[in-house]
Amino acid sequence: MLAGSRVVLGVSGGIAAYKAVEVCRRLIDSGAHVVPVMTRGAEHFLGRTTLSALASEPVQTELWNAADPIPHTRLGQSADLVIVAPATARVIAAYAAGLSNDLLVATLLATRAPVLVCPAMHTEMWEHPAVAENIATLRRRGVHIEGPAVGRLAGGDSGAGRLADPIEIVAAAARLLDPAGTDLAGVRFVVTAGGTREPIDAVRVIANRSSGKQGYAIAAEAAARGADVVLISTVDRPPPVGARVRGVETAAEMQAAVEEEGRDAAVIVMAAAVADFRPQQPADGKLKKRDGVPEIVLEQTPDILAGLGAAKGPGQVLVGFAAETSDLLANAQSKLSAKRLDLVVANDVSKPGVGFGYDTNAVLLLRPGLDPVSIDKRDKRDIARAVIDAIVEIRARSTT
Repeated sequence: MLAGSRVVLGVSGGIAAYKAVEVCRRLIDSGAHVVPVMTRGAEHFLGRTTLSALASEPVQTELWNAADPIPHTRLGQSADLVIVAPATARVIAAYAAGLSNDLLVATLLATRAPVLVCPAMHTEMWEHPAVAENIATLRRRGVHIEGPAVGRLAGGDSGAGRLADPIEIVAAAARLLDPAGTDLAGVRFVVTAGGTREPIDAVRVIANRSSGKQGYAIAAEAAARGADVVLISTVDRPPPVGARVRGVETAAEMQAAVEEEGRDAAVIVMAAAVADFRPQQPADGKLKKRDGVPEIVLEQTPDILAGLGAAKGPGQVLVGFAAETSDLLANAQSKLSAKRLDLVVANDVSKPGVGFGYDTNAVLLLRPGLDPVSIDKRDKRDIARAVIDAIVEIRARSTT
C-alpha cells in the first residue's frame, strides 16, 4: 500500500530521532517517496545528511524559504500521509493547539492527508495530564497514534514512552493507506485480559499464570484500526492507546463488567483466563499457619462465555479462547459449538514460547463450518492482527 505514495516524515527533537533513519529506510524499501522534515531540536540528535541520503528528497527544516515561500502548504497538500516519528511532547502540544511555529507543525496543519503520530518521551512526560489531554484531542480529530511502547528509555530508565518499533510504524502507515486499514472505525469492542484472582482469605488468592499480554495486543490492534475499545482487565499494564480500561479482579466482577459493557458491543473478545473455581467461603481475615491446614471448599465460578453465547444478539461477534495442554483441536471444537461462539482462538500452553507470560504465541483459529487455521509462533501483536482479520471477515460475511 505504500508503493507510489508520497510520505512526509517528520522528525522532532527526542533521543529516539535516530530511529527515524530505520523508519525512512523501511518506507523507501516499501516503494514510498519520502520527504523528510526535521525540527531544530531533531538536529541535536540526528544530522541532516543522514536522512537526506536515505530519503527521496533532501531534509527540509525552514518555514521561511526564499526558494519556496509556502513550503508547508506544498508539503501538506501533496502528501498522501504524514508521519511524525518521534513526536515529542512539544510537537504534540503545538499540533493540538494549532500553533504553527515551525515547518513540521505548519505542515501538519496544512494537510488533509492521514496523520500518524508516534510519541516518544519519558514516562513521567507521557503520563502527564497535559500530554494525555493533547493525545485525546488529536485522536478525537482523527489523528492516528502508534505507541508508545514500554521498555528501556534514555538514561537507563524503563517504562512507557519508548518509540514504537519502526516495523510497527511502517505497518501502521501501510494500514492507513489501505482501504481496509481502518476497517473497524466506530465498531464497539469489548476485550477481556488477564487472569482472575479468587480470594481464599484477606491475603491469599487462587489465580493463574495469565499475563494479559495477548488481550492487550488484541485491544491495541482493534483500537489502531478504528474500533471503540473497552478493555476489561485484571492486570496492571500500561493501557493500549485508544482503549478505555476497566479494572476488575474476580470472575464475578468480570462477569458484571462484561455484561454491562457488552450490551451494545458489536464484538466481544474473551481473552481473559477466568478461574473455573473459587473458595466457597473466603475467610475475612488472614488464615494463620498455627491453626493448621485449612479446609477450602471450592465452587464453580460463573461461565461468562456460555452466558454471553446464550444471550448473543443478532450480528454480535463472540470470540473465546482455549488454553489447553492436550487434545487442543478437540477441546477447542467442543467449546466452539457448546458456547455458540463465532471464533475460538486455541493454543497449547505446554509448548515453549506459547501462551502465558511470553511475548510470542502460536494459535489455531476455529470457526463454525470452516477448516481450522494454524498461525505459527510469532509476536502476540501479529497474532492479534490475525484474530482481528478473522473478526472483520466474520462481520463482512454476516452482512452479505
